[in-house]
Formats: sequence, C-alpha cells, structure tokens
Amino acid sequence: MSQSQQVKFNIPVLPLRGLVVFPKMMLHFDVGRKKSALAIAKAMDVDQQIFLTSQKDASVSDPTYDDIYGVGVVCKIIQVLKQPDDITRVVVEGQYRARIVEPIDNDSHMEAVISPIKDKKRINTARELALVRLLKETFENYMDLTPKLPSDILFKIGLSTNAGELADYVAGNVVIDNNIKQSVLETIDVSDRLETLIDALQNEIYILEIEQEILDKTKEKIDISQREYFLREQLRTIEEELGQDDSPESESKKLRDKIEELNIPQENKNALLKECSKLEKTPYGSNEASVIRTYIDTCLELPWNEKTDEIIELENVRKTLDKNHYGLTKVKERIIEQLAVRKLTDKAKGQIICLVGPPGVGKTSIAQSIATAINRKSERIALGGVKDEAEIRGHRRTYIGSMPGRIINAIKKSKVNNPLLILDEIDKLSNDYKGDPTSALLEVLDAEQNHSFQDHYIDMPFDLSNVMFITTANDYDAIPAPLRDRMEVIELDSYTRQEKFYIAKKHLVKKQLELNGLTNKTFKITDKAIYTLIDSYTREAGVRTLERTIASVMRKSAVKIVDNSASSVKVTDKDLEALLGPFKYVDDSKQKKDQIGVVNGLAWTSVGGTLLPIECAVMPGSGKIELTGSLGDVMQESAKAAITCIRSRANMFNIDPDFYKNCDIHIHAPEGAVPKDGPSAGITMACAIYSALTCNPVRHDFAMTGEITLLGRVLAIGGLKEKSMAAYKAGIRNVIIPKENERDLVEIDSTIKDHINFIPVSSIDEVINLAVKKATKATEKQKNSGIIINTQKTSKRTSITQ
Repeated sequence: MSQSQQVKFNIPVLPLRGLVVFPKMMLHFDVGRKKSALAIAKAMDVDQQIFLTSQKDASVSDPTYDDIYGVGVVCKIIQVLKQPDDITRVVVEGQYRARIVEPIDNDSHMEAVISPIKDKKRINTARELALVRLLKETFENYMDLTPKLPSDILFKIGLSTNAGELADYVAGNVVIDNNIKQSVLETIDVSDRLETLIDALQNEIYILEIEQEILDKTKEKIDISQREYFLREQLRTIEEELGQDDSPESESKKLRDKIEELNIPQENKNALLKECSKLEKTPYGSNEASVIRTYIDTCLELPWNEKTDEIIELENVRKTLDKNHYGLTKVKERIIEQLAVRKLTDKAKGQIICLVGPPGVGKTSIAQSIATAINRKSERIALGGVKDEAEIRGHRRTYIGSMPGRIINAIKKSKVNNPLLILDEIDKLSNDYKGDPTSALLEVLDAEQNHSFQDHYIDMPFDLSNVMFITTANDYDAIPAPLRDRMEVIELDSYTRQEKFYIAKKHLVKKQLELNGLTNKTFKITDKAIYTLIDSYTREAGVRTLERTIASVMRKSAVKIVDNSASSVKVTDKDLEALLGPFKYVDDSKQKKDQIGVVNGLAWTSVGGTLLPIECAVMPGSGKIELTGSLGDVMQESAKAAITCIRSRANMFNIDPDFYKNCDIHIHAPEGAVPKDGPSAGITMACAIYSALTCNPVRHDFAMTGEITLLGRVLAIGGLKEKSMAAYKAGIRNVIIPKENERDLVEIDSTIKDHINFIPVSSIDEVINLAVKKATKATEKQKNSGIIINTQKTSKRTSITQ
C-alpha cells in the first residue's frame, strides 16, 4: 500500500518561510536551518518523501508546531545540492495534500503523523465548468498585466481539464498574498477553491490596473520632459550654428559679468557667484534652474547703489506743502526740521515719523507731497490686514512661489535705495500662526539696525538706513508699544469748519472740475453752498465725504449741460436740496433747549470726536439701576460711581438720602447700536443724575468731559483735541474740562479756542454750579413732563413722584 493510500503515517516535516507549495508543483528553495537540513537528510534515507507546510509568521527562526499551518503538501525530493556556508538547495515536486494529525517529539528535526487529503470525486457540473472558464479568462487578464510570467503557463492552463489541478496550478503561478494561497490549499471542495482563487485574482487585477495607470501617467510625464529636452538640445545646436549662443554657460557668463559690476560687499558677490555655478550645473529649463535664475535676476534688479539726489530747499518745500495741503502745521514744521538737519549733516539718522489721525485728514497725501518736495521717489505699502511675517521679511527660497517681502519689493519698484516709503495703516496689522509682522517691522523701523536688513528671500544684508519712512495710523492705542517706541508720533486733528471750506474751495473743487470735464466757466459754486455742504450733508473728521458730495453735485450739473438745458451751472445753497435731497444733518445748536436729565457729553472715536448726550430718568421704584446704550464695562462702572457720588452728597444737594431705595434710575446713551466705553463721561452722568433728581434743567450750551470719583473729584481724560473739535462742530459755546487737562489747551486750534470757552474744574460741585440752572420750584412745564419735586423743611427729604 502506498503512502497516499494509507490513513496515517509518520513523515519528516519542513516549515517553509514565505512559500506555499501545491500538488503537481515543482519548487526549489534553499535550506539554512539545521533542523530543516536534518529533516531532508531523514527523508532521503527513507523514501525521499517530506511534508512541506508554511509558517504562519516568516520572521520566526525556530518554529514549533503552533507556528506552522496544519495543512500542507507531501512532496518528493528530486534533487539535493550542497552550497557554500552550510546552505542546501533542494528541488521538490508536490504530490498530494495532507493534514498533520499528531506531532512527534524529536529534538533533531520536526516529524509528525499525517493523514492524506483527497479531492472529492464528483461529476463536472455546469457551475463548475463555468467557474473553470471564468478562472481561465481571469488568468488571461492577469497575464496581460504581468508580462514577466512565462508564456507557456497560459498554454498549459488551456489544456487543463481537471478543475482541482487547474486551481492548484494557477494558485502556484500567481503572485498573491501567501495567506490567500494557504486558504486555497486548505479548501478541499473544488468549486469553493475556484471561487476563492477567482476573487483573489480579480482583486489583484484591480490593483495592477491602478499601478499601470500610475505608471502610464509617470511615463507620459517623462516622455514630455524628454521630448522637451531633445527639442532644447536641437534648438541649442541650431543657435550655435547661427552664432546665437544662449546656452546655460553663456547665460551664466553674462550673469557673472553683471555681478562683478555691482558695487556690493564681496561676501554678497560670492553668494551670487555661487548661485551662478549652480545654474551652470542645472539642466536648462528645469524647475530648479528657473528658481535660481529668478533669484539672481531679483538680486541684480535691486538698487544697491542707485539713489536720487535730494534737493533740500526749505522755502521750496514749504511752498510745495502749503500748495498741496491746507493746515497740518505741526506735520509741516516737523518735516522742515528733519530736512534742515539732513542738509547740515549726512550722519543724522532719520527719525521715523508716524502720522496719527482720523480718516480723510491727508496723512497719506502729505507724505507723498513730502517726497515730491525733496525730489525723492515714493512707494506706498498698505499694511491693513497683513498677518504673515513673510509679507515683511519675504519667503525663504525653499518654498514654492517664494518672493521678497513688501519692503524689498517697494525698493525694487522705486529703483533707488533712498526712496520715501509710506507704511499705511500700521495700526491695522494683525497676527496668526504664520507669525507676527509687527515683530518683523521692529528691525525695519529701527535706525540702529536697519542698515543691515536681511530679507529671507534675498538672504543678504540690504541697507535701509537711507530710506525715509513715514507711517500712518488712525488709532494711536492700536499701534503696538514696541513700534510706538521707534517712531515719533504726530497727531493730526480733525479739520475745522473753516479749514474744510478752504480745502474744498482751493483743492477739492478744482480736482473734481477736471475729473468731471467741467471748467470754471461752465460750473460755479457759491461759498455759502460749500458751507451748507459741510454743515448739512457731511459730518466727518476729514474731507472724503465732502469731496464725494461735491462730485455728485458736479455730475448732476454735467447732465444739465449735456442735455443743452444750460450752457453753465451756478450752484447756490438753495439749489442743494433739489440736487442732493433733504439735509442729512441738522444744526443741533438751533434746536437745543435746557432740559432736565439731559447733558451734553463728549466722546473720542478712532475717526475723531463726537457729541454724546447722556439722558437720565428717575421714577418711583425699588432702587433699580438701568444702564442702556451699549455701554462697556468701564462706562458702567463710571455710572455706578456717579450714582454713589451724588448719594454721598444728597444732603448737600438737598436730595432725599433714600432716593436709591425709593427710585429707579435709568441712564441711557443714545444711538444704542454703537458700543461706548471709557471713564470720561463720569461727570456727565453725575450731572444728569443730579438734574433728574432735583428737576433742575441743564444748560444746553454746555458740554463736559471728565472722570468722576466717589468723592466727587474730576480726573484728567484723553482725546481733548478731538472732543473740543466735536463741541465746535456742534455749536457748543462752553466746555467743562478737568483742571489737569488745562495744559493740553495749548494744542487746541486757535479757531476752536476763539469760539469755545473752556472751563477747568476739579470737583463735581463746580460742574453742577456751572451747568445746572437752579430752580426754587417745579414749573408747570416740568409737572407736565412727569417729574415733581417737593421739599419738606421739617424732614429735609425730597419726594419724587411721576
């Protein structure tokens, strides 16, 4: 009886690493493990039969029976060859499937009792025939994608008629995962074996198709690149024949000559020459060559030594600035001072000037006029919304699409190394995860450091000490402190009514006449009409809205001229409502009257000062305090301090000391949608509370600003210039200010001081005595308004009813 017919028998076992053997399959492999070599020797001594099975984990060097699969193939050893280094090459042929029944303890090699596994004898069903055909078709598709397989494999498969042998032959000749091969080996049912193999092949085909698609795309790119290379080589040969040598060597030589001509430090030259050497070794037309070429060109275009000659004639500068800008005396004086010093010595390091003021007052335009006056080229750099440090310092060349920062770009654009750079909206800088541009500007705006400013892209020091910097901002407090420390801040005030009139008459009207195709003969506007535009159609710190309004008037006048309804147009104040519609703003001073609980406060905003009326209403209640009008935390605390201050002086003011228990107090700042904050409305709210509690009206021609304390002291505030401008525009005649701000009156425009009486105070008592009218009893009109005050001399208590 042969072994294949026996039920069980002993046989040496050899574990395979990374291999799966099938019946009828020829396999050769090398054996290096001692136990495996002894198992082969044992098999050769008996009948050349050995049981081969795969290891579950190929990394295990000394496997046990738990580390191998239970199903394998009994093979006949065909040939054994000894190799150097104790390696044995073995050639075997698979015979039939078998299963390990029981391991046998043997220290020298692995041995086990196995039981043969036979395919079930069955009739070829239609399903099985279909599976055989499908397997053959699938394997043909697999062969198309794997040309490395021998062509005779397909021929043998075509001749195969036994479904089980076909499945084993295909599984042994395809490159699939060993776990799947082992699954096929362990599947006894032929139909199931075919299905398992078909699924594995179809999955492998899908993966191979994706690989082929990727390879095709890569090959296509390589073909295009090679085609371009051959065409360039042909072009290069043709150009050489025609005497037009544009080879990399020729281009590099031209760049080297340009670099040698530059008057720059030797270390900078060496760096550029090194880049030229790289360019010579880089294939022409490659991405790297393009990057190097762009970098060298950028460095060569920088104005390392080019500069404009300053023409510093102070009288001419004064005339130029006065011609283009009305007012702005402080700015003009500071510029004249700096230019005078530069005329006397070249060693003076220019202080960076920062112009701070509301929008539309001429910060940017006067900086450009300064450049024109001293014969310097100017470039404007808008910093609003910049949040990336690379915008200032540039991108490093390791990044795709890198470029120099805005500072170097502006100098490159100006083509001189001593331009006037206007850093506009420096208070609008922000930062994020990409860095802080404010920190990058510290070196740029520091006269002690900017002589060797290093842009990340250029990667060489560039001297910025000859550059004149003027920065602009709207909000002084929004400028980072380190930047403020490096700049001399000059604050620009809002324009007065008179200044706006002169600016409109001398500049805006002339500018818009030219832009709208009109002349002095075809269009005229009266002085009174300009004043009406200022008072009734605009309310701003600068003149931008005024200029747009004048342009609107001219456009409507141009329509009349084009329609032949008039050869010329003269606009008076009476014509404005027909042209622009009803007045947008009404003169508040004409409508004001003394009221109870209403006090004119003054507020500062980033676009100038504004009038901020504070209203207070007192009603019978349980002592609630309501604060409305979008008040910030500081302003709410200021209101509470004002209430406490009045309460502490109740007896002095002849007010019911228990008003905080018996009355509800509501303080409101109109325009509730606009957020408001700050302590400077303290005395305004205290005065409004006093007026509401005593029914004494507050004078309408008074406005006030100042911080209040619990003890009634009036503390200093900021933004007095803007607030006084707001009072002037509103027609206020008297402004109460803290005593400590009296020294700031020197900076107030003389026009404002001529129209407003500034009254310094140090306590709330002075404020009330000045602004509140004293009344002995409530008038009939006050009764109708809902507030009545009765004073009983016996108890000295004030009852307030409504």
